Amino acid sequence: MKVLVVDVGGTHVKVLASGQSEPRKFDSGPDLLPRSMVREVKKITRDWDYDAVSVGYPGPVLHNRPVAEPHNLGCGWLGFDFENAFGHPVKLINDAAMQALGSYKGGKMLFLGLGTGLGSTMIVDGIVQPMELGHLPYKKSIYEDYVGERGLDRLGKGKWRRNVEDVVARLIAALEPDDVVLGGGNVKQLKTLPPGCRAGDNANAFIGGFRLWENAEVGVPRAPGSSDHSPTGQKGAPPWTQ
Repeated sequence: MKVLVVDVGGTHVKVLASGQSEPRKFDSGPDLLPRSMVREVKKITRDWDYDAVSVGYPGPVLHNRPVAEPHNLGCGWLGFDFENAFGHPVKLINDAAMQALGSYKGGKMLFLGLGTGLGSTMIVDGIVQPMELGHLPYKKSIYEDYVGERGLDRLGKGKWRRNVEDVVARLIAALEPDDVVLGGGNVKQLKTLPPGCRAGDNANAFIGGFRLWENAEVGVPRAPGSSDHSPTGQKGAPPWTQ
């Protein structure tokens, strides 16, 4: 089975399909509607073949559906029929959770995505738990206003980096993870990583999208160096596909 992974972000929509080596993308933004997103994805992938779709959505997801409109895109995402629009089976997951899944190596991992906002996900023994930590109170506003894109633009790199280090330290102290991954497009703006962290890669979102369909049929790509076993070290279907 060939899978198309669609990573919907606040500034770009990026796509990659099984058997392809180079992602493609187009601009998103506050006016992007779900129907126009699907139309543009189909347009730039018209020469790709795929049987199923994974969509990383920038907001909370429950039972394969958005449960809130995205903060940085247009409206109309609630109740949108992704499977009918794509004409293929679709698995929808929070975008930070998808990148976290692609970064996961086992145990209790905290993923924080430094992008347009602050994405956040915990994975514990293969069980994916998306979170919305970026909207918790912090200083005079919320976390993502200080460590997201707006904070970087408003405060400058120096203050932004200090806020990132402070926020990461607070979340590590509260959640006590074994492993912390910092991903998102702005992780490259850090001179050094906060203690106890490793850098993720935006490409891991595609690995996470492929992993959603693992064991559904033979032929779905896996993370480089992985085997038929899940990252948890257990045989059979990994927890996130069940």
